[in-house]
Amino acid sequence: MPTIASLSAPATIDVKSSQPQIQVLNPEDGSLVGTVVNNSLSEVDSIIEAAVLGAQKAKKLSSNTRMSVLNEVADNLSNQKELFAQMIAREGIKTINEARKEVSRCVETIRISAEEARRLTGETIAFDQAPGSENRFGYYRRIPLGVVAAITPFNDPLNLVAHKIGPAIAAGNSVILLPHHETPLVAKLFVELFNKTNLPKGILNLVTGYGIDIGDKIVSDPRINMVSFTGGKSVGERILSHVGLKKVSMELGSNCPVIVMNDANIEMAMESCVSGAFWAAGQNCLHVQRIYIQDDIYDQFASEFCLRASKISMGDKLSESTQMGPMINSRAALKVEAMVQDALEKNSTLLCGGKRQGNFFQPTVFANVSSDCLIAKEEVFGPITVLYRFSDKKEAIAQANDVEFGLQAGIFTNDLELAFELADSMDCGGVMINDSSDYRIDAMPFGGVKGSGVGREGVMNAVKEMTDIKTYCFNLRK
Repeated sequence: MPTIASLSAPATIDVKSSQPQIQVLNPEDGSLVGTVVNNSLSEVDSIIEAAVLGAQKAKKLSSNTRMSVLNEVADNLSNQKELFAQMIAREGIKTINEARKEVSRCVETIRISAEEARRLTGETIAFDQAPGSENRFGYYRRIPLGVVAAITPFNDPLNLVAHKIGPAIAAGNSVILLPHHETPLVAKLFVELFNKTNLPKGILNLVTGYGIDIGDKIVSDPRINMVSFTGGKSVGERILSHVGLKKVSMELGSNCPVIVMNDANIEMAMESCVSGAFWAAGQNCLHVQRIYIQDDIYDQFASEFCLRASKISMGDKLSESTQMGPMINSRAALKVEAMVQDALEKNSTLLCGGKRQGNFFQPTVFANVSSDCLIAKEEVFGPITVLYRFSDKKEAIAQANDVEFGLQAGIFTNDLELAFELADSMDCGGVMINDSSDYRIDAMPFGGVKGSGVGREGVMNAVKEMTDIKTYCFNLRK
């Protein structure tokens, strides 16, 4: 049995290769899906230089041009939904139905980005509020940062790319995109859609390779003006140690809690929590990892939750009937297996699942988990959910907050006053009332507190993060 220490987090990049190409393998069966270039450091340097030149072009583009490019990409993506969904499913972890939903969300993300290009405005400033400045007039406007480095994970290989490319272009920046080496093919297809528009060369630049080989070069280069990263906490900390004096936006995962009160609509809570726990085989930063259930409904909820989890079908990702796909690779599957073993050795109760079959891992539910278990305090990034019984709401809040993460949380109750009280008490970036932690729309602010990252995504917020404010003041005294 492997130890936790011997296994890296599944969202990290932990391999090196001097080969000129990267083979992209289907995690379901190891078959070859395609290849991409394994860019060298010298090639990365040339791409950064191209992005610097591209930034000069990008900042001169009119809002109308930015909007037109983004809307054209959204239209073309919408017309090719199945092609992109098939690629997501083949190279990654998602079933075909999960992949189709991701493509639909990506279309929406790009359309919202086009709209935000229209809204990139400033405000006038009342300089005459200060004595002696009665003849002064001015305003501020938002200006592009320059070059944005976008580093994306494997679990949402299209829509999370869109959440970086779309706002960056809307804000007038150039972009260097480094997709995860496990899932670069759909990102490459996406970039090709932009290349077919009239977007000037150098504004959108694709780098493919292993982050451990080229990541430090990208994030530390002084020509990069911002790093936008989604991935594991350990990689995020490494980036912060190399990034230097530039803007950073990071979403680093979580260990999301859901609180289910006695008065909740149990069917609503059940359906939402099962989906949130096992969507994308739990390889999701909003994964429902901990559920706190009040005493009176605990037994009913736990029994039904395990029944539904045990009925989830795994297998061929391209089959319409498959509900859950594999882990991204064997290391990720072994990591989850080791976390299960850690919980069992610490006398946790396994309610269902717990077995690995190649890269597939059964939907797994635990109870009676102590706070020293890894599945209680770390991000699992796999199909494991822990059930807790509670009687007092203060107890549930304290336990829900007692981790080093704080991305999103869910609360189920029909008591509006209680919903506000619980929501205000949760230490996280977003609280979903009568939805699980897994609920999100692409227009909302998105990000966390504590170890879950810095900054906010969501298209409007990302556009603001990817601009600077420049103030103009005119002395009109004659």
